Amino acid sequence: QVQLLESGGGLVQAGGSLRLSCAASGSIFSIIDMAWYRQAPGKQRELAASITSGGRTNYADSVKGRFTISRDNAKNTVYLQMNSLKPEDTAVYYCAADRRVRAGAYVYNYWGQGTQVTVSS
Repeated sequence: QVQLLESGGGLVQAGGSLRLSCAASGSIFSIIDMAWYRQAPGKQRELAASITSGGRTNYADSVKGRFTISRDNAKNTVYLQMNSLKPEDTAVYYCAADRRVRAGAYVYNYWGQGTQVTVSS
């Protein structure tokens, strides 16, 4: 069982930066894949960035070059550094843990409650 707690969301002006943190409970953090998803109003949840247990990263095209995902296994924490924020980055950001493959698709077993990021123009 893994519990996730996100923090770091807030209101920022376009062009600004925020760093999201996701603290995970449990002893398996270092061996599980992690990700940040986001859901904007009226839209489906989408993957923003992911990081494997080995540190390999993947980004949505819309955030490449602006967002950086990282993890600190000693602190059981994954981060999302968001720079050059745009109004279209406004969304609830969710931390996800423990990626599996089901029916040919990636799914995550554990989810946080989400943290709101609002970017004003």
